[in-house]
Amino acid sequence: MSQAPEPVTDRRHRVVVLALDGLLPFELGIPQRVFGRARSQVDGRALYDVVTCSIRPPGPVEAEADFSILVENGPEALATADTVVVPASHELGPVYEEGVLTGELAAALAHIRPGTRLVAICTGGYVLAAAGHLDGRPAATHWAHAEHFQRLFPRIKVDADVLFVDDGDVLTSAGVAAGIDLCIHIVRRDHGTAVANDVARRTVVPPHRDGGQAQYIQRPVPEPQQATTTAARAWALGRLHESIQLRDMAEVEAMSVRTFTRRFREEVGVSPGQWLTQQRVERARHLLESSDLSIDQVARDAGFGTAQSMRQHLQTALGVTPTAYRRTFRTGTTAAQPNGTALNRD
Repeated sequence: MSQAPEPVTDRRHRVVVLALDGLLPFELGIPQRVFGRARSQVDGRALYDVVTCSIRPPGPVEAEADFSILVENGPEALATADTVVVPASHELGPVYEEGVLTGELAAALAHIRPGTRLVAICTGGYVLAAAGHLDGRPAATHWAHAEHFQRLFPRIKVDADVLFVDDGDVLTSAGVAAGIDLCIHIVRRDHGTAVANDVARRTVVPPHRDGGQAQYIQRPVPEPQQATTTAARAWALGRLHESIQLRDMAEVEAMSVRTFTRRFREEVGVSPGQWLTQQRVERARHLLESSDLSIDQVARDAGFGTAQSMRQHLQTALGVTPTAYRRTFRTGTTAAQPNGTALNRD
């Protein structure tokens, strides 16, 4: 099986992370950890250049901890960005209280070039919202802030349930670990499944949690001695190419369909049918990138049955056809653009 090369750019895509006072150290470190680990599957080169800046000249930035972080770049670094990431802060002041930027923050954001991809993790979305970048768009934030976020910015379509929202050139996520999911999703969007999976392995996190998955799962860790749906998921993953019925998965766990469906949603956050489709889309992506199988064979191996069915599911999930997806990640002719939107959506 041949290794699929990812799109090639003339230079590394630059990610600039904006560190604000009151930052959460964990979330500030996510972009560096994820993007900084992304490597070419062909020659091992780094695919992103990640730098951190503040809204003031170089110096310390206060964290929501018993320490400060020394940031060596001022706001001018934002002008060099292909992607700007705004992590969460618990000291947003007027941004959080009134939905307006301070003069200092507005001046810093003015350095961002038109067309730059914008990413917010958790309450970092308040900054993008106050700057007007989320008006009329869907957006995610931490479920605990969603009601306040919606009330403060009524023109935004806030989704309190999902892990992240990809709206093309503007992406937002829920809190903490959802920021990891969003950044890995961006790597996958830019460079394909193989690169994203390698980053996930290095980071020791799941390679894919769908953005539409629920933020809050009622029972993420089953109570002792309580039946789970783990075995059924493993069973299904080994048979994605087959026709899998809900009753088949329920039988693996010796549950009724009704009990299995309820337990599955409690543990995974989506229905069994939605989960199966997600896994088949991921399988199709992998095969399109890493094999020379025909589109028809990929459709069969991924469990979609026909190329038309796979086309419909990939269009819904990714906004591209199987052929366009393969062309993007199997050749250098559709190279990733500086803002990372490489997919040909024809």
